[in-house]
Amino acid sequence: MGIVKISEDMHENLRVSSNALSRSINAQAEHWMRIGMLAELHPNLDHSAICRLLIRAEQNGGLDLHQLTQEAVSA
Repeated sequence: MGIVKISEDMHENLRVSSNALSRSINAQAEHWMRIGMLAELHPNLDHSAICRLLIRAEQNGGLDLHQLTQEAVSA
């Protein structure tokens, strides 16, 4: 586990969102990082398609960055 420094404003955004969505602050930050990472790897996908990709990844044993990178390169 690492430590990531973020601005006070971003921390407040995380706090509000995590409370609204019943997640810990760390879980909310990790969720946003996954969404952002996948949006950069797959710029052609919208939010709902990224969510479907995350669900499929979870059903197949979890998010594999190497596999997702290969899929993005071959797409």
